[in-house]
Amino acid sequence: MAVKIRLKRLGQKKAPFYRVVVADSRAPRDGKFIAELGTYDPTKEPASFEIDTEAAKKWLENGAQPTETVNKLFKKAGVR
Repeated sequence: MAVKIRLKRLGQKKAPFYRVVVADSRAPRDGKFIAELGTYDPTKEPASFEIDTEAAKKWLENGAQPTETVNKLFKKAGVR
Protein backbone atom coordinates (compact mmCIF):
# COMPACT_ATOMS: atom_id res chain seq x y z
CA MET A 1 0.00 0.00 0.00
CA ALA A 2 1.49 3.34 -1.10
CA VAL A 3 0.92 6.04 1.52
CA LYS A 4 0.81 9.75 0.63
CA ILE A 5 0.74 12.86 2.78
CA ARG A 6 -1.58 15.26 0.98
CA LEU A 7 -4.24 17.94 1.35
CA LYS A 8 -7.93 17.23 1.95
CA ARG A 9 -10.12 20.11 0.75
CA LEU A 10 -12.82 21.53 2.99
CA GLY A 11 -14.70 24.83 3.03
CA GLN A 12 -17.14 26.49 0.73
CA LYS A 13 -16.91 27.36 -2.92
CA LYS A 14 -14.12 29.94 -3.50
CA ALA A 15 -13.12 29.72 0.20
CA PRO A 16 -10.89 26.63 0.47
CA PHE A 17 -9.57 25.26 3.73
CA TYR A 18 -7.33 22.20 3.82
CA ARG A 19 -6.34 19.48 6.26
CA VAL A 20 -2.98 17.77 5.91
CA VAL A 21 -3.74 14.04 6.02
CA VAL A 22 -2.02 10.70 5.54
CA ALA A 23 -3.97 8.57 3.06
CA ASP A 24 -3.68 5.58 0.79
CA SER A 25 -2.67 6.85 -2.66
CA ARG A 26 -5.69 5.08 -4.21
CA ALA A 27 -8.23 6.85 -1.96
CA PRO A 28 -10.13 9.86 -3.36
CA ARG A 29 -8.92 13.38 -2.48
CA ASP A 30 -11.61 14.06 0.11
CA GLY A 31 -12.21 10.44 1.05
CA LYS A 32 -10.99 8.08 3.72
CA PHE A 33 -7.68 8.87 5.42
CA ILE A 34 -5.39 7.24 7.97
CA ALA A 35 -4.27 10.20 10.12
CA GLU A 36 -4.60 13.99 10.29
CA LEU A 37 -1.36 15.95 10.68
CA GLY A 38 -2.51 19.57 10.55
CA THR A 39 -4.34 22.35 8.74
CA TYR A 40 -3.62 24.88 5.98
CA ASP A 41 -5.65 28.03 5.27
CA PRO A 42 -4.50 29.83 2.08
CA THR A 43 -7.27 32.46 2.25
CA LYS A 44 -5.68 34.38 5.13
CA GLU A 45 -2.96 36.96 4.53
CA PRO A 46 -0.35 35.55 5.02
CA ALA A 47 -1.48 31.95 4.60
CA SER A 48 -1.63 30.14 7.93
CA PHE A 49 -0.84 26.52 8.69
CA GLU A 50 -0.33 24.23 11.67
CA ILE A 51 1.59 20.95 11.41
CA ASP A 52 2.15 18.26 14.05
CA THR A 53 5.89 18.00 13.35
CA GLU A 54 6.52 14.86 15.43
CA ALA A 55 3.76 12.90 13.71
CA ALA A 56 4.88 14.17 10.29
CA LYS A 57 8.48 13.05 10.93
CA LYS A 58 7.21 9.64 12.05
CA TRP A 59 5.20 9.16 8.84
CA LEU A 60 8.11 10.32 6.66
CA GLU A 61 10.43 7.83 8.40
CA ASN A 62 7.90 5.07 7.71
CA GLY A 63 7.97 5.82 3.97
CA ALA A 64 5.01 8.14 3.36
CA GLN A 65 5.55 10.41 0.34
CA PRO A 66 4.38 14.07 0.61
CA THR A 67 2.91 15.91 -2.36
CA GLU A 68 4.64 19.05 -3.68
CA THR A 69 2.44 21.46 -1.72
CA VAL A 70 2.73 19.50 1.50
CA ASN A 71 6.50 19.30 1.03
CA LYS A 72 6.65 23.12 0.83
CA LEU A 73 4.57 23.39 4.03
CA PHE A 74 6.88 20.91 5.75
CA LYS A 75 9.93 23.00 4.79
CA LYS A 76 8.31 26.12 6.26
CA ALA A 77 7.38 24.21 9.43
CA GLY A 78 10.89 22.78 9.79
CA VAL A 79 9.93 19.13 9.30
CA ARG A 80 12.29 18.60 6.34
